[in-house]
Parts: sequence; C-alpha cells; structure tokens
Amino acid sequence: MLLARRSSARSIALAACLLLVIGVLVLQLAERARGSDASRCERFAAGSAERAAVVTGEGRDVLVIGDSWSAGLGLDEVGTSWPSRLEGRVRVAGFSGSGFSSGASRCGPQVSFAARAGAALGAGADLVVVEGGLNDVDQTDAAIRSGFERLMRRLEGQRVVVVGPATAPSRAGRVPRVDRLLAVLAEQHAAAYVPTSGLALDYLEDRLHLTPEGHRAFGDAVAAAIAAAGV
Repeated sequence: MLLARRSSARSIALAACLLLVIGVLVLQLAERARGSDASRCERFAAGSAERAAVVTGEGRDVLVIGDSWSAGLGLDEVGTSWPSRLEGRVRVAGFSGSGFSSGASRCGPQVSFAARAGAALGAGADLVVVEGGLNDVDQTDAAIRSGFERLMRRLEGQRVVVVGPATAPSRAGRVPRVDRLLAVLAEQHAAAYVPTSGLALDYLEDRLHLTPEGHRAFGDAVAAAIAAAGV
C-alpha cells in the first residue's frame, strides 16, 4: 500500500511538472512567433497542455514524448490518443508538428523532442517511449541524426523505446527513408525500435492524422510490440 501511494504521488508530481513546463513553453512561443504561426503554435501548445493533464492507466510510470499523434490532434477527446492504450501509468508530452530534428516544426527548435525531453522527464520514468518521424520527412539525414543524438543524451540512463512513423497517405513516399534511419539510430543507441510503417490504419480526411479507430489500432500495436520486446 505504501509503495502504491508513493508511486501515485510521484506520478502526480511529474504530471504537475510537465504542465508547468508546457505553460512556460506557451509563453515562449507567443513571444517568439508572429502572425499566423504564433496563433498556430499557441494552439498546439494549448493542445499539448490539455493532453498532458490526462494521465491514464496504472502501474509503472511511462512517459511518451511525441508529435500530434501523441497529443491527439483531431480527436474530440485528446485523452484517447494512442498512448492511452499502453500498459502502465502513462503521461504524454506531445506537441503537434514536432520531431526528432530541430527544424521539423515551424514553432522553433524549442519544441523538438530533444529540447522538451529533459523537462518532460522531470524526476524520471520507468520507461520512455518516443514516437515520431512524420514531421522529419523533409529534413536531412544529418539533421535527424543530430536531433536523435541530442535526445538520447537527454535520456541517458533511461529505458527507451522509439516508435517509427506509420505510412500516412499524405507523406507515404517519404516515410521509408526516415523509418530506416531511425531503426539504425535506435540500434546504435541500444533503444528498442518499433516499426509501424506496415500497419493498416484509419485516417482523417487530411490523410495525415488518425481517426479514433486508427489511434486504438496504432496504440494496441505499439503496446504489443513493447510487451514482445520485454522492455
């Protein structure tokens, strides 16, 4: 009972820390961005905070760092985005449009995975799951590699699973290169890699984001892969 209380208190503290970090990020984005980009970035930051406020499940502490798929962009209930299908007490640090490379987002390098990882991690987690790649399809191999290595330095000592990009119809032709590169980088850094490019998923009309059914299928596939890998 005592261990359960300590774990719950830890999870609450980490979630509160994550929300505080996102609040600061909102202010930074408002100051640095201009015009339509500012409005867009503020909406993404608000969506990030909304998703971060939802902690799902019980068990070990799992932190998910990701993009719009993790944040639940396009869903009526962002708390039902794919990480909710994972085993454990799951917190989500998702930011729409972000990626491994610092140039993936028009909101600036401060929302890249590596830039957000340290603060999102807070006091730690039992497992860190990083999901992305679709926003890196127009970035060079060198930029993706650099961002990935910065991320892994931030996550040093953590158990890490990297979830690669699915073949979203609007970006399908550019996914294979990023998928292959992330698989190689994950192996080099002793992180488990979950490829998702072969999944058949349901997409919204934008042909980029998932429907509720798509999120369930994606999350279940990732959860099964993590269990099979014994991470």
